[in-house]
Amino acid sequence: MSKGMNAQQLNLLHEVVREDIRAGRYHGAVIKVGRGGETVFEAAIGSADAEQKQPLRLDSVFSIFSVTKAFTNLLVLRAIEQGRFSLTTPITDLIPEFSGHGREKILMWHLLSHQAGFPIIFEVKPGWFIDNFAEIAATVIAEVKPVDAPCSKVSYSPLVNHVLMAEALLRTDPQRRGYRQIVQQDILEPLQLRDTAVGLRADLRPRKVVPDFRGNYPIGHKSRNVPGPNGAFEDEQAEMPWVGVVSTVPDLFRFADLFRTGGTWNGVRMLSPATIALAARNHTGDRVNELYAARGRAEGLEPAPAYIGLGFSVRGEALWPHMFGTLATPGTFGNYGAGTSLFWIDPVRDLTFACLSAGVMEHNANLRRFQRIADIIHSAAL
Repeated sequence: MSKGMNAQQLNLLHEVVREDIRAGRYHGAVIKVGRGGETVFEAAIGSADAEQKQPLRLDSVFSIFSVTKAFTNLLVLRAIEQGRFSLTTPITDLIPEFSGHGREKILMWHLLSHQAGFPIIFEVKPGWFIDNFAEIAATVIAEVKPVDAPCSKVSYSPLVNHVLMAEALLRTDPQRRGYRQIVQQDILEPLQLRDTAVGLRADLRPRKVVPDFRGNYPIGHKSRNVPGPNGAFEDEQAEMPWVGVVSTVPDLFRFADLFRTGGTWNGVRMLSPATIALAARNHTGDRVNELYAARGRAEGLEPAPAYIGLGFSVRGEALWPHMFGTLATPGTFGNYGAGTSLFWIDPVRDLTFACLSAGVMEHNANLRRFQRIADIIHSAAL
């Protein structure tokens, strides 16, 4: 245990997770907390299944869902630093056939901050296959049109924005690599993330937690190679730059901690401190996130400000329910994934948090779960 953290307070995490499991809120969770680069809490609690017959391990492999977007975001920010395009580059400069219907006004930073004006949910037809990136990109380019002007609303994009950003990465890559190869060579190898992959690599399959969606994931992810409505999450060949990465908590923690250290890990520089500072700043003002506003109102909650940076979610100043905790400092930032996955960095307290859990939760229940966990951690900091 590192000095500067209250061990008794941190041990409450065991109790609250077990309480959640007994209540049937989810099946189990793997959690890691660090301060100043030193691990202060690490535990695998509960199971991969509702029957509690498959105990989780510290190295259990999970689908990290939309935390995948953080990997794509990192690659986009690196490409900007390399001069391949800029935050203010129109996406049609990189994908000319995307022109028309007002799409020329959409800039790269609009995609990163979820302010491009696209429909919240995009599905060409029910049950379409989603495992092949080239097909998905071609469909998005041909079919998706904005429904709002850029920056008029904040509408979290589950799929479209990161398909377009990934396509821009492929088209400007000097080596003309595919998405899987770019992630492998530009992120996973430099950071030595050996238990992380785009698609379910064969050697990771024995440790993989198969997602239990429990009716809480509205869009199917079908694959040609693996049967079932969400077979793409178990497919080694699937390339989904918005939801398709698998990882472990130790790997995800190392990835997250990169941003705490200013973009350098073990002497390898991935991003500059200046880029991280800009990306971790709120770029959406006090506007609400349209995707979650309706869900909040259904529970009698006033919609909270979106507080989105350039790829990151940001805690922000206002006191609203938040996955990063009500006790987090305003500059706390990170990313989350569909009812299971979260990392955040509190740069003032020098804290890093990563969690992957089994049993997909409904969004508002997941928010309350992670807020409770985060507030325990923040209050443990002396």
